[in-house]
Amino acid sequence: MTIEIKVPVLPESVADATIATWHVKAGDTVKRDQNLVDIETDKVVLEVVAPADGVMAEILDEEGATVLGEQVIAKLEKGEGSAAKSDSSDKSDTDNKDKAEAKETTESSDEGDSNDAASGEESEIKVPVLPESVADATIATWHVSVGESVSRDQNLVDIETDKVVLEVVAPADGSLSEILAEEGATVTAEEVIAKFVAGSGASKSAPKKAEDSDDDEGGSDALSPSVRRLLAEKGVDASKVKGTGKNGRITKEDVEQYLKGGDSDKKASSTSSAPSDASDLPSGNRTEKRVPMTRLRKTIANRLLEAKNSTAMLTTFNEVNMKPIMDLRKQYQEGFEKRHGIRLGFMSFYVKAVTEALKRFPEVNASIDGDDICYHNYFDISIAVSTPRGLVTPVLKDTDTLGMADVEKGIKELAIKGRDGKLSMADLQGGNFTITNGGVFGSLMSTPIINPPQSAILGMHKIQDRPMAVNGKVEILPMMYLALSYDHRIVDGKESVGFLVTVKEMLEDPTRLLLDV
Repeated sequence: MTIEIKVPVLPESVADATIATWHVKAGDTVKRDQNLVDIETDKVVLEVVAPADGVMAEILDEEGATVLGEQVIAKLEKGEGSAAKSDSSDKSDTDNKDKAEAKETTESSDEGDSNDAASGEESEIKVPVLPESVADATIATWHVSVGESVSRDQNLVDIETDKVVLEVVAPADGSLSEILAEEGATVTAEEVIAKFVAGSGASKSAPKKAEDSDDDEGGSDALSPSVRRLLAEKGVDASKVKGTGKNGRITKEDVEQYLKGGDSDKKASSTSSAPSDASDLPSGNRTEKRVPMTRLRKTIANRLLEAKNSTAMLTTFNEVNMKPIMDLRKQYQEGFEKRHGIRLGFMSFYVKAVTEALKRFPEVNASIDGDDICYHNYFDISIAVSTPRGLVTPVLKDTDTLGMADVEKGIKELAIKGRDGKLSMADLQGGNFTITNGGVFGSLMSTPIINPPQSAILGMHKIQDRPMAVNGKVEILPMMYLALSYDHRIVDGKESVGFLVTVKEMLEDPTRLLLDV
């Protein structure tokens, strides 16, 4: 009896779906309720299970195909007895014969190695459990290739979510036997992305595989997933690229170097054979590079648009004389560093001044939740940090309880984590107010965008000597512009200006921070 395997009824507002992963193939024997295939929609991943024991007779839609609700995607022959067996007997006999021949060939080629490999235990490499509110993730970088020997706890792959990068490490010494999800693939929590063989057998057989591939002049088995994809995208024959990696393996740099050389050859060739009217063509190297946005960059883009579209954002400006703080730092820098083991920077002054201003203007420390205003009686400040992956805003918690040294240490720790991609979800969650310092890049003035659901953000800028009128005389002072962007739905002009003036006063006279005046 043939049973049709159909796509489930799709959720409301979802028009179609995609075949993500087939867990069985035609001819496989399956059990009732066994997961046959994962079907991915815009919002969820649906599992389709076997309605009964039987054999997969036919798969109609392969992985990556777009399907509709209740569309037939496969056929199952019901029954575990002779009926199911006879329907697939020819295929089973052929498969068994092929397996036997393959086994015999392997044993005769290297009996010792196969015995070692047989003793290696195979396990699955899975995506870690994703943080709450994170639906899926992207395979960012595979650090090892199939057959390459690895050590226990060695990082195998980086998996990127909207906010953090997760590392998946080797469960034991061994090697990867198969990579199921290439770089750039979208994966879900606990999805199997690779297969791992533990033990000495895996590591012994790996070099042999690499040598075989090298003898084949750059066969695909010796190439990492990123290199294979780059070769495919550029249409380059691997045998034409000279590898400089281990055992002559081809790296991404080798491919890029080959492409540069190829472009030069093409340019020289086109120049020699150019027609007489070639002078009308643009001169110079007019190249373009197109790369997909990272998940973090997409998230940043979406949140910025959300802030612009969902808040009544307004920016007010002021300026601050930084000479008092600069003199204070110069006077106490050496003693501060000896006592606390960290340099005294400007950010600790900014954070303490902002914390005091938030105490005086609770509207700026509040947020809108539906039709309610939520006033926070704690002070968690987000610090904008530029990382190689993009801008992130880790949170420095309870700044009202921290001393200057604690603030400096906390900011340094968050900056190092951001640079190394080690920020956790706990580091990024929360935050009632954000400080961003574009001055480190030379920005003289800007209008920062609010970090939802916060109601305000303070922008610090470049400290620049400017002529200022002081007591009727012109003096050259190190001045800095301040910019406060705020949500006018919750913060009025009076509170925003008062907040900014308070920050200015605290910075121009740091003694106020000690005296609480």
